[in-house]
Amino acid sequence: MTLDPHLAVVSPRRAALALRVARLAWRWHACRYACVKRVIDIAVASSALVMLGPLFAVVAICVRLEDRGPVLFWQRRVGRHGREFAFPKFRSMVVDAERRRTEIGHLNQHGAAGVTFKRADDPRITRIGRFIRRTSIDELPQLWCVLTGDMTLVGPRPPLPREVARYTPSDRGRLLVTPGLTCIWQVSGRANIAFPEQVTMDLAYIRERSLALDLKLLCKTVPAVLRGHGAY
Repeated sequence: MTLDPHLAVVSPRRAALALRVARLAWRWHACRYACVKRVIDIAVASSALVMLGPLFAVVAICVRLEDRGPVLFWQRRVGRHGREFAFPKFRSMVVDAERRRTEIGHLNQHGAAGVTFKRADDPRITRIGRFIRRTSIDELPQLWCVLTGDMTLVGPRPPLPREVARYTPSDRGRLLVTPGLTCIWQVSGRANIAFPEQVTMDLAYIRERSLALDLKLLCKTVPAVLRGHGAY
């Protein structure tokens, strides 16, 4: 069989053109997704911060009255491309919780060598802290991070620097996108899901992320919070 000599010249050009068009289409889609997502983040975060103001005041008073410590607990967390940022939560543990963590490392339900520390009956949690953790109220100050752009409404949860230091090359794929207030594994079991499975689910989200998927996860977040499964 003989081939048309023109095909040998035209086909590579058409293939290259098709590849360029596909790349441009992908970039346009990614840009549109990022822009719309950012607009939604700003609108939702700013509205929520205003509406939740009275709740914030009540929680702040309760936290302060329990042990006279600070209302907010600030940490350094790792965001997109490894950039660190200030991460706030309503304080749900005793003031010296970070120091005491080394004393109870053997109680980690993920094992003493686990990347993250989780324990349902963590002795460092205060009385009001147990309630606000179970209802996820302690996470609400992070709406400010969503407003400033350090976080987004939906995305992998931001890790601690010490956790990132123990990441494998595959785990670092979680840092390719902006971290979120809620994520795919938080609506599927939260702390009950082992770290390797969390990574697998986060990477799957990153590959398949879309506005439709984000909306689906946001809708699932409300019943997940109400159930309180895996929240401690």
